Amino acid sequence: MFHGGAAARRGAAANGSSEVALPATVRCTSITVPGVRPGPENPLPPLLAPREAHRVDNRGGLPRDMARQIGFAPVESVLPYRTLDAYGRGRGPLRLTALVLENERLRATVLPELGGRLYSLVHKPSGQAHERNHYAAQAGVANKGERELLYRNPVLQPANFALNGAWFSGGVEWNIGATGHTALSCAPVHAARLTAPDGGEMLRLWEWERLRDLPFQVDLWLPADSEFLHVGVRIRNPHPHDAATYWWSNTAVPETPGTRVLAPADRAWHFGYERSLKSVPVPQWDGLDRTRPSRAEYAADYFYDVPDGERRWIAAVDESGFGLVQTSTDTLRGRKCFLWGSGSGGRRWQEWLTEPGTGGYLEIQAGLARTQLEHVPLEAASEFSWLEAYGPVSADPAAVHGDDWAAARGAVARRLEEVLPRADVDAAHAMWLPFADSPPKDVLAVGSGWGGLEVAVGQYDLPGTPFGAVELGADTVGPDQQPWRDLLEVGGMREARVEEPPGPSLVGRHWRDMLETAAPSWRTEYHLGVAAWHAGDKAQAVRAWERSMDRGQTPWALRCLALADLDAGECARGAQRLLDAFGLIDRVVHHAPTGSPPAVALAALGREAVEALLEVGRAEDARTVLDQLPDGVRRRGRFMLLHARTLLASGNATGAKAVFDAGFEVEDLREGEEILEETWDAIVERLVAGDTPATDADTDTDRERARAQHPLPHRYDFRMRPNRPERAEER
Repeated sequence: MFHGGAAARRGAAANGSSEVALPATVRCTSITVPGVRPGPENPLPPLLAPREAHRVDNRGGLPRDMARQIGFAPVESVLPYRTLDAYGRGRGPLRLTALVLENERLRATVLPELGGRLYSLVHKPSGQAHERNHYAAQAGVANKGERELLYRNPVLQPANFALNGAWFSGGVEWNIGATGHTALSCAPVHAARLTAPDGGEMLRLWEWERLRDLPFQVDLWLPADSEFLHVGVRIRNPHPHDAATYWWSNTAVPETPGTRVLAPADRAWHFGYERSLKSVPVPQWDGLDRTRPSRAEYAADYFYDVPDGERRWIAAVDESGFGLVQTSTDTLRGRKCFLWGSGSGGRRWQEWLTEPGTGGYLEIQAGLARTQLEHVPLEAASEFSWLEAYGPVSADPAAVHGDDWAAARGAVARRLEEVLPRADVDAAHAMWLPFADSPPKDVLAVGSGWGGLEVAVGQYDLPGTPFGAVELGADTVGPDQQPWRDLLEVGGMREARVEEPPGPSLVGRHWRDMLETAAPSWRTEYHLGVAAWHAGDKAQAVRAWERSMDRGQTPWALRCLALADLDAGECARGAQRLLDAFGLIDRVVHHAPTGSPPAVALAALGREAVEALLEVGRAEDARTVLDQLPDGVRRRGRFMLLHARTLLASGNATGAKAVFDAGFEVEDLREGEEILEETWDAIVERLVAGDTPATDADTDTDRERARAQHPLPHRYDFRMRPNRPERAEER
């Protein structure tokens, strides 16, 4: 059986063993996996709110505190982050820095280049009798060699799930920011080695989360005699005002037909991508045992309503009763199971994010609130901290897979208390807190330079998480940060050529104040407009962009004015301005090197222009824009889809269907996005109607007949809910 911490010490003493476990170590190495880099950032600022799949429309029927937190500090845009949407699916060998934390029983691998993702957690049985999986042996399951506790994705394939685009599945994601996957999913973080509370070595990860303007840290260590990875997390608010916080530790685990997810709850809040939360019983609801993910057809979230006073934990176990359990101190309140479902759409997403034939996964998660739809206030000059623990659990399979839910979850709860008592977790948190401020002694990886700028402006004292060049041993200020350091130090920005993208914008109140007093130029006025827009002062933003255009006719400010038009409902003018902006940039950067900021901007602006032109019925102009894009851009899946939509809008449904029949992949398809299904349905409806526009006489029966004759091909089926709304305003 599995033991750790105090339980292991008691077992060793009882056996008369004098063996002393070796302390954990941290080492730097590398791994090579098939994959794709997330690609360069999109130079165009994301001014409009993301189309978030996790919207809730029924707040009136929810508990008051939940409804209040769902409505607290909604994200209107992902600024100051920029979008990552220029990646493909042509995989090759990727060599990644890996930081390995290891003791005699566990080996944890972390990827500092990719958000500090816990990529792998391997259990290493030593052959001692008390470590063997007793229940697995009873079930005839071999327990040989090392065993991966997480779902370790065999590929690294970016997909459009993060708030700012690129994200990948697998391992444990430290999910901070706002509802959705963190904008740091594919970003580098700072990492260092330092002393753990038990005297071994500890791995610290830290960064400045820019969406909420908050520094955070993740400390990982393995006590010498423990089979549980300890993770201390701290989020700090150094500002003189309250801030919205969000945290979920998202753990991917393998899913088999016999997998069961257990948590100490009799009810859960269900979200099925239909924009509503509902309280449902656990485990049985609507004729199915929802704790057995393979039995569900569609993707869904189940947020377990753990009663106050109950120990916080969640586990996923296989047919033998063996699996991964996660527990924490009580600050990390929520527990959730996310499943893809066994339907065509869920299977397609699994293939898309991983590799066909490699097995599926589900996620067990833990967060600050009851649901991921909520944001929690963090008071000024205060912090949240907690301790998490991840490790193996083995329980009686007859109990955990039985029909008696209380007995099933009770079996896991008792095993967890045996191998890692709740009191030990609380004690480990108290033991870690004095070490949270310890300065890193050996920097292993360097993140971004944005935190250094924020510390310089605010003069913050953040012991334990250095952001300055001296402490990190490297100057993190690069080309993106340099204009802002100039603004801070000399009160202005170097003037830039109008054909060069102006670089990322900072939107904090302090940066906006500096921009307002800086020497005016097209660049400072442009950035001032972005900062004002983010602050909700859209009128000032438009004035700033107009002043920027007066100082230099740039596609950058003109594009912002176009989006302001679209936001205000002036779609015709917005589409024309996007067309004009595309013309400006096309003349100067059409032959820019692939992957350069101007080339990435050309593709991004072309996409926006085509979509806006189609929206106002200007299909021929949309076609002209597509024709002007470089061949490599037109061959991307997103632009093949735009081509099909343009053909359909021009009355050529046969040609549009031929594009689908030839095959394409929309590399940046977003979670919950239904554009493939919508376009396909529109094509087949037109074909069944004789390739003529639909009329008011068309009925739902006609649509269903068309869909039955031409079902959506599996390669385009990413449906995450049973019924797609027909109303255009819900798309």
